[in-house]
Amino acid sequence: MAFPSDWLVPDWPVPANVRAVFTTRAGGVSVAPFDSFNLGDHVRDDPAAVVVNRQRLRDATGARPVFLRQVHGVEVARLDAASADDTVADACLSTGRGVACTVMVADCLPVLCCHPESGVVAAAHAGWRGLAGEGWRGVLESTLDALLDAAASAGGGAGGNAATGEVLVWLGPCIGPKAFEVGAEVRDAFVSIQPAAAACFQALPEAGKFLANLPALARLRLQAMGIAQVFGNDGGEAWCTVTQTSRFFSHRRDAARLGSTGRMAACIWTV
Repeated sequence: MAFPSDWLVPDWPVPANVRAVFTTRAGGVSVAPFDSFNLGDHVRDDPAAVVVNRQRLRDATGARPVFLRQVHGVEVARLDAASADDTVADACLSTGRGVACTVMVADCLPVLCCHPESGVVAAAHAGWRGLAGEGWRGVLESTLDALLDAAASAGGGAGGNAATGEVLVWLGPCIGPKAFEVGAEVRDAFVSIQPAAAACFQALPEAGKFLANLPALARLRLQAMGIAQVFGNDGGEAWCTVTQTSRFFSHRRDAARLGSTGRMAACIWTV
């Protein structure tokens, strides 16, 4: 399989039959402001261009990406060969070959997961609302529970019990900690549940305004669930969708200025 050189292939110790990729703006046919590899069919891009781009993703991966209708919630869809696009969910998992768990982003955090022994894979779309969730139940908690249930059913782990510590997680590009300005309500949504989350917010001169570190918030929630093997986005500038203009789409950067922006995809599947 051949990907455009600009796409990101996660560097993490998954089994050889597990594949993953994160698309960038490169490799498609869409014209500005969706240039060029926009995968979103809801952003005012030419529908014919989106069809071509999605087919190119399928050809490049050798698997069928299933595109969810994401609503910043915590629902997890279990995919199989019959799964249709536009399923309402913000995360998905698969236990079979040839179906790519796929989430689209343009500032939100894409999270890919793998349980190596069972081969179960999952993908989650984590904006701040989905990540915070309600109480201790956000999209990452929902995804992990579904992943471990599927892994246990598949016989993963000793005696069929899949352990949290066995899970591998990769965090993809998202809005960076120098660009993600939020209000006090966002900070409160995290700190009221997990006081340690206060370290992920930097106060700005304007009262009630903060810079939020989305990947750090995700790592904190994953750590609380017992997941220690987390790879990818460390909050550095190279991972920021807002500042890396030529490589990534960004809703916050482009929506008001250009009227809309494209969507990238994070995919994980087994062969």
